[in-house]
Amino acid sequence: MTIDPFSAHRSESAIALDPAQTAVLVVDMLNDFCKPGGAMVLPGYETLMDPQRSVIAAAREAGVPVIWVIDSHRTGLRRDREFLKRTPHCAEGSWGAQVIDDLAPQDDDLRVYKHRYSGFFQTDLDLTLKDMEITQLVIFGVVTNICVRSTVHDAFFNGYQVVVPQDACAATSPREQASSLYDIATHFGLVVASADVVEALTAQRQLTNMAIGSDLEFVS
Repeated sequence: MTIDPFSAHRSESAIALDPAQTAVLVVDMLNDFCKPGGAMVLPGYETLMDPQRSVIAAAREAGVPVIWVIDSHRTGLRRDREFLKRTPHCAEGSWGAQVIDDLAPQDDDLRVYKHRYSGFFQTDLDLTLKDMEITQLVIFGVVTNICVRSTVHDAFFNGYQVVVPQDACAATSPREQASSLYDIATHFGLVVASADVVEALTAQRQLTNMAIGSDLEFVS
């Protein structure tokens, strides 16, 4: 599509991921969002498995920490603000709030429990990352237009360089996927392919934004 006049005022620069300063944030890859019987399943999570596993494996090989950002809601509250808009889900300590086994989370991986869409909102994620001297974040998961996007926004606001592998994310519809990735690439960070992130972590390849196709899809 033609880039709108406002978004056309872009300042592009390549990013080289430094494993010593990079962390991978995996957002809400949880049973309630992915598995049959979950409270609010997004169909087709299986298509994300290979891209996500490839990035996670490359991160582990490079010594990059993998941090699981987990939606978790306490029970018995008078009002959970998120439940005013969404079906109750991811009850604290429940099967639904567990990371899917497909991604083989490790016991010593960091886990951040959030109560709103963003992984940064009133959690210790920013403090933890700063204590780890992290400045660059690779962020992916579900869903692109809600929790991934909210986390990306806050990461940018907190001063991190953000990279989003588009094939490791899924939104509530193709339109929302394209629109969210377009806005992230234009205003908040880089949108790339998962294979590019793997090469950036293993072979020091520099990353640049993917091109935007005329049909609102990202193309390499």
